[in-house]
Amino acid sequence: MASDKIIIYQVFTRLYGNRNTTRKENGTIEENGCGKLNDFTPTTLKKIRDMGVSHIWYTGLIRHATQTDYTQYGIPRNHPAIVKGRAGSPYAITDYYDIDPDLATDVNQRMQEFEALVERTHKAGMKVIIDFVPNHVARQYHSICKPEGVKDLGEDDNPQNGFDPQNNFYYCPGQRFTPYFDLYHGESEPYLEEPAKATGNDCFHNAPGMNDWYETVKLNYGVDYYTGRVGHFSPIPDTWDKMTAILLFWASKGVDGFRCDMAEMVPAAFWQWATDKVKFRYPQLIFIGEVYNPAEYRNYLAAGFDYLYDKVGMYDTVREVMRGNQSTHAITGAWQATDDIRQHMLYFLENHDEQRVASSFFAGDARRGVPGLVVSALLQQNPLMVYFGQEYGERGMDKEGFSGHDGRTTIFDYWSVDTLVRAANRRLTQEEKTLKAVYDKVLGIAATEKAVVEGVSFDLMYVNGHYHHQYAFLRKAGSELLLIVANFDDIQASVDITIPGHAFDYLKIKEKNVQTTDLMTGAKLKLTLKRDAAVTLSVPPLGAVVLKCKA
Repeated sequence: MASDKIIIYQVFTRLYGNRNTTRKENGTIEENGCGKLNDFTPTTLKKIRDMGVSHIWYTGLIRHATQTDYTQYGIPRNHPAIVKGRAGSPYAITDYYDIDPDLATDVNQRMQEFEALVERTHKAGMKVIIDFVPNHVARQYHSICKPEGVKDLGEDDNPQNGFDPQNNFYYCPGQRFTPYFDLYHGESEPYLEEPAKATGNDCFHNAPGMNDWYETVKLNYGVDYYTGRVGHFSPIPDTWDKMTAILLFWASKGVDGFRCDMAEMVPAAFWQWATDKVKFRYPQLIFIGEVYNPAEYRNYLAAGFDYLYDKVGMYDTVREVMRGNQSTHAITGAWQATDDIRQHMLYFLENHDEQRVASSFFAGDARRGVPGLVVSALLQQNPLMVYFGQEYGERGMDKEGFSGHDGRTTIFDYWSVDTLVRAANRRLTQEEKTLKAVYDKVLGIAATEKAVVEGVSFDLMYVNGHYHHQYAFLRKAGSELLLIVANFDDIQASVDITIPGHAFDYLKIKEKNVQTTDLMTGAKLKLTLKRDAAVTLSVPPLGAVVLKCKA
């Protein structure tokens, strides 16, 4: 299936293949089980590919802090006081050059198992995205797998300097790490860190609180936060070299892209320097940035990012429309805000940070996500991301352990995902099967229809102002025209959608009678396309029509 539209399927690797249904709160890996790299068999990968997916983001691959003991394999043990959850956060990296042992069938062969996974994924016709976590590392970071001649982060630091452009960390000289919690955490010896290092969420003192990223330490890219965020970038800070070497290491393993965690917390100057070096060697490799400040979007794109999260614009807007709190006209404002960079904005309805659509905290019903999916997938040529289990309506309402009852699927605990387990055992409900079929249909349209992959978009809402629960737009490439109407209402909608004369001129549409096919259902419908005239359509509740014709 040839596709130029990127469709990313994000999997939380530790959970994806786990079929253990014990689900004990705060359970150990022995009690609750753990998914493995080898669970992504050729058959499993083909099923993912058949959804229209072009890229898999394997989340949480690199070795991170955990309470599970792997010392028998020569892997240092982490003090549990500074690990969030039994399994630990995948964003508290302990060795940038290692694969997480939880994911290995044979711990001693974990890197080889990863290399085999990359090969299998490529053979299945998809590309591989992994996390790059540039802003912070675990408090007990120590690489045992770094290549010969590579120095560890912090190895040459002078901890007597709170800030030094050539230090890898920031320090609180003369102060011990004294967070809000007990540093023993059931151990005979407390966790000791003196002088304290600055915490990952720009907490530059020795006593992080409950809501700080207390299990991490901030990396130093030459920005002096102690004297007004002044950048010291000449000579090149040591951290720049070390982190670029890490990117090149993983690129050499055959990965096709990096999803860069909290990219905006790292100076754009570093990204420009690093992406230039990486893309010189690997020109097809893509960088996806987690950037939440729209004022910084264009700076980070200029610094080498290919795609950025459209979280505070499109995601937040579509979420509120699905919840009935905003008019569909707000979607127009959301895409217009980034229209000059629209090809670079990554749309999504779920990821590991956000609540599940079907959760009680979001929409309460996965079907409410369908019109949002249609808009996110078909409005532009830009990438779309789907989170594993989203296609089955996974609710994320478990209380897993460190991750509480919050409508999110845990990233801290050993667990298994109910819908994934039942899908593997062919025990989905009829409602879940129906939802999966809708996802397959919409993603298939996004991946294969020329008008979506290559075409231009025309928003019809400015001449259809009286509709606040429906969203209508056109897509066109060559002679192929799509008329798309998404219905966010939970009742059938009979709508008269006006197509303005400007759309006929802009898209070079001819006035004529056409035979259309609804790509969602296969139903045929005759329409008259006439300047400034309306077409009458019936749109299913929480659904859409995607009418294709020659124009």
